[in-house]
Amino acid sequence: MCKKILTLLLFISLITLRAQDFTKETKEGHDARMEWWRDARFGMFIHWGLYSVPAGEWGGKTNYGEWIRHSAQIPLEEYDKFITQFNPVKFDADEWARTAKNAGMKYIVITTKHHDGFCLFDSKFTDFDVISTPFKRDILKELSEACKKYDMKLCFYHSIMDWHHPDYLPRRDWEKDRTTDGADFDRYVQYMKNELKELLTNYGEIGVVWFDGEWEATWNDKRGLDLYNYVRSLQPDIIINNRVGATRNGLEGFTTEGGFAGDFGTPEQQIPATGLPGADWESCMTMNDNWGYNKNDKNWKTAKEILQMLADIASKGGNYLLNVGPTAEGLFPDESIERLREIGKWMKVNGESIYGTEASPFEKLEWGRCTQKKIENGTRLYLHVFDFPANGKLVVPGINNETVKTYLLSDSKKDFLKVDRKDDALIITLPTKAPDEINTVVVLETTGDADIVNPPQIKSTIKIFIDKLNVNVEPSNHAMDVRYTLDGSIPTLNSPNAEKGIELNETVVVSTRYFKNGKPVSGTAKTLFTKVKPESAVEVDNLKNGVHYKYFEGKWETLPDFNILQPIDEGVMPNISLPEKKSLNNYGVEYTGYIRIPKDDVYTFYLSSDDGSSLYISGKLIIDNDGLHAMIEREGAVALSAGYHPIRIKYFENTGDEGLKVFYKYSENDKQQIDDNMLFHSAK
Repeated sequence: MCKKILTLLLFISLITLRAQDFTKETKEGHDARMEWWRDARFGMFIHWGLYSVPAGEWGGKTNYGEWIRHSAQIPLEEYDKFITQFNPVKFDADEWARTAKNAGMKYIVITTKHHDGFCLFDSKFTDFDVISTPFKRDILKELSEACKKYDMKLCFYHSIMDWHHPDYLPRRDWEKDRTTDGADFDRYVQYMKNELKELLTNYGEIGVVWFDGEWEATWNDKRGLDLYNYVRSLQPDIIINNRVGATRNGLEGFTTEGGFAGDFGTPEQQIPATGLPGADWESCMTMNDNWGYNKNDKNWKTAKEILQMLADIASKGGNYLLNVGPTAEGLFPDESIERLREIGKWMKVNGESIYGTEASPFEKLEWGRCTQKKIENGTRLYLHVFDFPANGKLVVPGINNETVKTYLLSDSKKDFLKVDRKDDALIITLPTKAPDEINTVVVLETTGDADIVNPPQIKSTIKIFIDKLNVNVEPSNHAMDVRYTLDGSIPTLNSPNAEKGIELNETVVVSTRYFKNGKPVSGTAKTLFTKVKPESAVEVDNLKNGVHYKYFEGKWETLPDFNILQPIDEGVMPNISLPEKKSLNNYGVEYTGYIRIPKDDVYTFYLSSDDGSSLYISGKLIIDNDGLHAMIEREGAVALSAGYHPIRIKYFENTGDEGLKVFYKYSENDKQQIDDNMLFHSAK
């Protein structure tokens, strides 16, 4: 009887747990869950699967990676043959974990299942797994044991998209002979949950579930929230990325406003331009051009580039997830090992300046980056010097703190460096030669919290003008004056006050600086404003409303040269919108015509697209929004005379969603979509 009661109570507790909305946790609970991840800052991504067998080569082409089944349009029955060839006899989980540890990484994220549907673990729910290969060993089991040995957090990448499972929808658009009859997406979701339960109950504590492949129409935020809660019902302290939802803004990696964002953002192959206060994020990047192993890809980043990226990311409050694509034998490529070894040497000396740090208090430093930590009664600033000063004087601008001590992090004796103050800045005297040519870290310990006054910024998105331009400077919240110059020199107390704005009549470099109580308290910000002549309008006859378009079909990852391609269709459209008769995926459109400009002015154009696009006015590239991405908006400005100007827009769609929109703004007018009455084509 007692066993029955205990079983019933356990069942009830599990039902209650799974019904819980884990997004309702307190800030304290959320921060405690994220603590290890925020402290880690540096992890290893591993993309490994059947795609390592062809090693990037198929049908005479050598530019494929982990997407090879889709990109090379390999039929399912042909791709499945790789399972008999996957036999990574040189795989050594201990060596992998030790290599990551020695490189200074704190966690490993490995592809348990990529988009091709192949599983690196022993699953009861599919035969398309590693146990069905000649290898017949559970890779994740071995790696989980190795990670425990080396105190590495093991994390799992798991694809929502699955090109192999019969219930996953949609099919690839080129799979004409693979029927969808009987396919049930809800049944696929249950299959995915079954495998996630295996992953989260058979391999111990998992740090992160890193979802991907969420962008197809069958997935949405509602499903994402349900999956998020399901995963956390299995391991409540686990961390889950924002790709569990369906509203990520392309490769920029952040969830659009109002979407379900999981626990952290995922910029891919890029680093945000600035820090993002209050946001957790992680930049994932390849060492070369592919995630999966490609034997012909030799475009490797240098260790210097990788280490400076690591410092850049940490200085903005993010994590760095650096990828390795193992070979079909189970080895890390030699080039990856070489770079990881160099990274490890630097991290062994300087890791303190990365782990557990917070974002820089400085908006910009000309010579490098900064990370910081709170210490007893003060702050420790880690100054990452990329460009070592030729005169040995490192200028740290806009800092009001008193110095406690300053030394090189690589100096085991921690001998103090000489520090002087000049106006707002501290001047640190460094050795004549850089101790580390990649990134010399200078430690600056100060009293209290970091008290930094960043330079005043000019609030103007337009950097060109025709006759004159009035610009305003960011106001101060601390009763500070803003002084400016127009010749690029450093403002002094005798320079003009920018309180009422600055009128520009010619090309100048505007320099701005804060002053308080008659003394400079910030560094100097500089912005170039250029006076230009507007592009001349053209004289054209016989114009009619609408733009000419040419429609093409083909698979591209960047915009092709449409001039050398044969269009499938062409005609006239009233505006810049996608043709009604088009393929679901893999097509391109080029629009040409004229735009009627109402007055001489600077015009800012905004181009949104999914995937790549570009906009030309009067033959000049104004906006480059190229590449594979979700709906992203870019902008560009150009000075135009009143009248007609040639306009050309190029667009391509690869797979997934599609979209193309064009807006403009000038003078005091609000941003608006280009009106049909502004677009024309030659009727000749």
